[in-house]
Amino acid sequence: MTRPQPPLLAVRNLQTFFPTRHGTFRAVDDVSFTLERGRTLAIVGESGSGKSVTARSILQIVDHPGRIEGGAIELAREDGTVTDLAKLDPRGREIRAIRGKEIAMIFQEPMSSLSPVHRVGDQIGEAVRLHRKVTRREERDRVLELLRQVEIPDPETAIDRYTFEFSGGMRQRVMIAMALACDPRVLIADEPTTALDVTTQAEILDLIRRLQDSHGMAVIFITHDMGVVAEIADEVLVMFRGKVRESGPVDAIFHAPQDGYTRDLIGSVVKLEQKAGARVRPALPPADQPPLLKVENMSLTFGNGKTAVDDVSLTLREGETLGIVGESGSGKTTMGRCLLRIYDPQQGRAEFRRADGRVEDVLSAGRHGLKSIRREMRMIFQDPVGSLSPRKTVGEIIAEPLKLAGIRGRACEEEVCHLMEQVGLPPAWRERYPHAFSGGQRQRIGIARAISVKPRLIIADEATSALDVSLRSQMLDLMMKLQDEMGLSYIFISHDMSVIRYMCDRVAVMYRGRIVETGETGQVIGAPQAPYTRALLSAIPNPDPRNPRLRARFRHVPEAALA
Repeated sequence: MTRPQPPLLAVRNLQTFFPTRHGTFRAVDDVSFTLERGRTLAIVGESGSGKSVTARSILQIVDHPGRIEGGAIELAREDGTVTDLAKLDPRGREIRAIRGKEIAMIFQEPMSSLSPVHRVGDQIGEAVRLHRKVTRREERDRVLELLRQVEIPDPETAIDRYTFEFSGGMRQRVMIAMALACDPRVLIADEPTTALDVTTQAEILDLIRRLQDSHGMAVIFITHDMGVVAEIADEVLVMFRGKVRESGPVDAIFHAPQDGYTRDLIGSVVKLEQKAGARVRPALPPADQPPLLKVENMSLTFGNGKTAVDDVSLTLREGETLGIVGESGSGKTTMGRCLLRIYDPQQGRAEFRRADGRVEDVLSAGRHGLKSIRREMRMIFQDPVGSLSPRKTVGEIIAEPLKLAGIRGRACEEEVCHLMEQVGLPPAWRERYPHAFSGGQRQRIGIARAISVKPRLIIADEATSALDVSLRSQMLDLMMKLQDEMGLSYIFISHDMSVIRYMCDRVAVMYRGRIVETGETGQVIGAPQAPYTRALLSAIPNPDPRNPRLRARFRHVPEAALA
C-alpha cells in the first residue's frame, strides 16, 4: 500500500507580527493552507489584509522588525524529506539554498526590484550562478533561453540592455525569467499584474499559465483582482486583517461564498460588470448646444521625437462623462495633461466654454487666462500619495486652491469642513497628515481638493487604478454623486474597461497616440468596430470561473489597428 504524498507546501497556524510603539501588529494571524503540485492557489484580499506578508514569511524575507512568532511552513523536498522553513535562520545557508532554487518569487513592483545599473543578462544570470556551477558561456546560454521562454523580443540584444529601456510589461517578463532561472517547484507571484494594463496583464497571465504547464510548478498568486482569480485559480484563500475569512475551490468561492466579506468582495466586482444603476442626474443639454470642450487636431511630440498625442479630436458636453481608454503608452495621460497645459502641444485647438458663455482656446491662452481657466478645469491625479504634500495637513492641502481664489480665514476653514463632509471624511481629521490615511481616503482628499473651487470640468487620470475593487466602486459612486450635485463634467482616463462601462456616457479608445474609436459606451463595448478595441475588451478577465474569457481572447495586429 503506497503512502499518500504530503502537499508540496503546508502552512499551519502561521503568525507574523510587527512590534510597534503602540503594541503588536498582527500582520498574519493564524493562517493555514496547503499547496499541491501543479496547482494554483490565489490569495486575495484588500490592501493591508496580510497577503504579501504571508508570501514573504514563506521565504523568510519579512521586512524588519517583523518576525515569525509561531506556526509551521512545511516544504516537501525533492529527496522526500520535509523541512519547516519557519524554523530556519532567515540569513542561514539552508534558506538561501531554497530561495530561487525550490521556491521563487515575482515581486509586485519590477522597477524597484530590478537594479537600474546592471544589465538584464547579469541580473538574471546571478540566480543561475548562485545555484548552479556553470561557466560564463553556459550562464549566458541559459539567460538567452529564459528570455526566449518569457517571449522578450530579440533576446540577443535584450540581454545587454538596462531595465529602464524596457516597458512595464517587459520588466515584468524579466522578473519572471529571474524567478524561473533554476526551475523552481513553487512560484510565488505577488501582484505581478497590478500596474499593467489589461492587454499586457493578459499576456503575463497566459505566460505564467504556459510556463506552469511546461514546468509542472505550483503557483501562489497574490492579488486583489477577483477577475484574475476567476481566470487562473484552482483554490482561493480570502484574507482580511491578517486572518483567513474563507478558503476553498474557486467555483465554490465565486458561486457559493459563505463569508460576508467574500460576498461583498465578489459583489463589488460583479457591480462593475454593468452600467451604474439609476441616478437622479440633471438632463444632458440638447445635442445642438455648443459643447463644453471641443478639441481639434491636438498633437504633441516630445524632444526625443516620440509622438505621444497624434491629431486628437474630441468633444465633451456639459454634465457628460467621457472615458478615455487604452493601454499603457497609448497617450491617455499625456492628452489629459495637454488639456490643462501641463504639457504644451505643438498644434491644435481646445475650445473651452466658460461659465459666462465665452469660448477660450486653452492651448493658446496666456498666463493670466490659463490661471483663470484652471479654476474651472481641475485634475485628479493617479497617485494619491505622490500628489499630496507630506509636509501639509489635509486641511492645508484642500484649502490651497481656495486661498489662491481669495477665500481666507473662517470662510476658508468652513469650506474645508464642508468639502471633507462631501467626500465622506470627518472634518475633525483636517489636522492630520496624508500618511495617516488609507489609499482610498487619500484619493478622497484629492477629490476634495479638485472640487474645492467648484470647477465645471474634472480630468480624472486613473483615479481608481491604485484602489482595491471594493474601494474602487465606492470612489466611482462618490464621483457620480458629486457630478449630480454639482453639475460636473468628467474626462475619465483609465485602462480598466469595467470602470469605463460603469461610469461613462461615451468612450474614446486611444492607441499609439491616436483615437481609433469613439461612441456611446454601450455601443463601443457591445459592438466594437476597431480591431484594437476588440482586443482590449477580450483581454478583460471575467469574474466567473465557469466562463473564462482570456483563453479565447482576440489579439490585435498593430498594423490593422490603425487601418
